[in-house]
Amino acid sequence: MSGSSSSSTLRARADPKTVAEALSDPTGAFQARSLFAVFGATFFVRFAFGITLAVFATYITGKLTGLSGGDEGTVGLVAAMAPIGEFTTVLLSGLVTDRVGRFPVLFSGMAGAAVLFSAVALTRNVLLLGALNFCFGISSGAILASSLAVVADRSPHDARGLEMGRFDAMNLAGWLGGFAFGIAILGLIQDGRLSIPFLPFVFVLGAATLLAGLGLAWYLVRHVPRPAPVRGSPVLSILRAAFSRSVLLVTLPWLVVYVLIGYVLVFVGTATASVHFPDTYIAAAIGAGGGVLVVSQPRFGRLADRYGRTRMMNLGVGGFVGVMLFASLAIAYGPLIEILVPLGICVVAALGYGPAALAALADLSRALSRGTTMAIYSLTISLGMILGLVVGTQLVAAFGEVGYFLFFGGVAVALVVLTALRYWDVRAAESPRVPTTPAR
Repeated sequence: MSGSSSSSTLRARADPKTVAEALSDPTGAFQARSLFAVFGATFFVRFAFGITLAVFATYITGKLTGLSGGDEGTVGLVAAMAPIGEFTTVLLSGLVTDRVGRFPVLFSGMAGAAVLFSAVALTRNVLLLGALNFCFGISSGAILASSLAVVADRSPHDARGLEMGRFDAMNLAGWLGGFAFGIAILGLIQDGRLSIPFLPFVFVLGAATLLAGLGLAWYLVRHVPRPAPVRGSPVLSILRAAFSRSVLLVTLPWLVVYVLIGYVLVFVGTATASVHFPDTYIAAAIGAGGGVLVVSQPRFGRLADRYGRTRMMNLGVGGFVGVMLFASLAIAYGPLIEILVPLGICVVAALGYGPAALAALADLSRALSRGTTMAIYSLTISLGMILGLVVGTQLVAAFGEVGYFLFFGGVAVALVVLTALRYWDVRAAESPRVPTTPAR
């Protein structure tokens, strides 16, 4: 959006004094408050999601471990309703974000998710939990699409990787922090300090966390002038831009990654209860991983600004492929030090993918369809989680331990193929006389 159109928009939405303050904002205070509001809201949202996801299988089945095939199938079906709800509605959320505004959609999604969390605490009926989880997926898609659109709007091109890295850090740190907290609660239940009937209070805590994030974000942006949403933009034009080849080649690798994550996250909570290792230690390790993300993701984003999006995305894909390889070796030969060390190195390299890819997606998006374009990211994540739950459970059920190798191998091959396609696409679009820009 041009400076002149932004100015006219601000005049339409705020009084002259506020507009003058916004336009003479040399320190970028309004921009910083908007970004900080989104980062804070993102952390609280994902922290709440992580808490509940860690205990979801135990809450549904009433068992800490020893899930039967029927139990696992039930948990998988109920858990899959959230990504199904997100997948089927997130494009609509993106369109609404473009037409209505970023923060109204963000705040509505957070408030709706808090209500749904509270409702989950009132029932263990599988059908009701599935319906609530579906609605929760709708809220989740709205939150993610609107948040990413704000970051894309408010971050300058030469610092977009940095800001997307900060967003990704808060997103992943919230997930891991909440997940660690949930694992710690399962450990207390296993030790007899808490009982399984305590679990409904975890969902109440998640609702309270969401409301805290909503309150923080509202407080930070209540006086920040916001551009009026663009009205009358053709829906087909928006969707055509959002589903362009260049956008899909950035977002599809996330689909593959979340095929893996979608299976692992749902069942890892019950899996940790079956190993002879204190859950509090596992929770501490996961929490420490969240701390690493807070430090590393902005740095990777800055490297993407400096050396190019494609280089960092390729580094991240190489890291993911290495993770699949060494995870397979760990399953086959056990947690040997000569396997765990390169596995850790590959994990660090894989972290470089997220900030670079988010920045590349924001570079490709148009201001008029930015909410819808960023919704594609949410759509691919939710579809990946659905496929992960279906494909992962079926492969392991059909082939046992070999199913894990097939699963990891399929993820690795798909990532390599998609990365090669994007690399060739970028090279074909480059002119030899024009230097590579950060967007590439």
